Amino acid sequence: MKIHIPNSVWLGNIDPFLDGFDVRNPNTLNITVNKKWVSIHPMVLSMIAALSINMDSSKIECEKLEAKSKHYLERMRLFDFLKMKSGIKITEHESSGRFIPLTQIKNSATLTKFIADITPLLHLEPKHAEPIRYIMSELVRNVLEHSMSKHGAIVSAQYYKKSNTVRIGIADTGIGIWQSINQSHNPKNDLEAIRLALTPGITGTTNKEGGTDRNAGAGLFFIKSIAVVNSDFFVIYSGKAMYKLLKRKGTRIGLHADPFKDRHSKRDNLPCWNGTVVGIDLSLNSTQEFSLLLKLLNQTLSEAIRERKKSHYKKPQFI
Repeated sequence: MKIHIPNSVWLGNIDPFLDGFDVRNPNTLNITVNKKWVSIHPMVLSMIAALSINMDSSKIECEKLEAKSKHYLERMRLFDFLKMKSGIKITEHESSGRFIPLTQIKNSATLTKFIADITPLLHLEPKHAEPIRYIMSELVRNVLEHSMSKHGAIVSAQYYKKSNTVRIGIADTGIGIWQSINQSHNPKNDLEAIRLALTPGITGTTNKEGGTDRNAGAGLFFIKSIAVVNSDFFVIYSGKAMYKLLKRKGTRIGLHADPFKDRHSKRDNLPCWNGTVVGIDLSLNSTQEFSLLLKLLNQTLSEAIRERKKSHYKKPQFI
């Protein structure tokens, strides 16, 4: 495989980066880096780390870093995952409230630590931070319970003071969304599987309407809805498909059970990612009252499940 770290790649301009991802020769990983500058989203870091964790160090090659911002990659512990020495000397500073370096989560203990670490990164009052903590916990727990990845989830996050934004990346190399959803539903392709995964009340563990009491398939829907409210980017990539929530136009806010009704772009012709990648931007400037938002989310979830049940029972029954 080949992957190039460009001078700048964020969720808004992620397409060219993904188009350039070469999945041929999956037993090797060759990484090239922009010579002048490196400014990348934590989602990209998590992807590279997830790919490298599967490989022997002898199968990984990384171009010598010359960019002035190379210290960022060292600080985020990318080279620990690449199993190589960067030769870059940095002064360690307290990371709390600033960033979470690349972290492997394989069990509930490491998940609990990650959620504790992400709290100061949010720079929010407890009543506002708690819903995001809960949603992030559910997203990573979903990887642990359903991705069947022996390496768990690779996560990283960065707080940007100037824009007052938290950016988060989660990647795994498990079975992917299509195979997970296909256990109980029958999506025709990767893009349809992503659509189902983002739909509240749909879960890969059961075809029962609304899922189960423990898993209503709403974790992704919740985080996508927060991005809708705050007019942020949100990306999910699995198999050959990607769904990207775009920034909202106008002031009117509407939450849709069907993710294709939100302002978005979608692709179904990307290099195949064996697993799932999620990228999240969370603007903290004009955070809505999250208790009100969660109430709205719960209402939308209940309505979506009720409508889907109604539609299901209207179908003709043949004996």
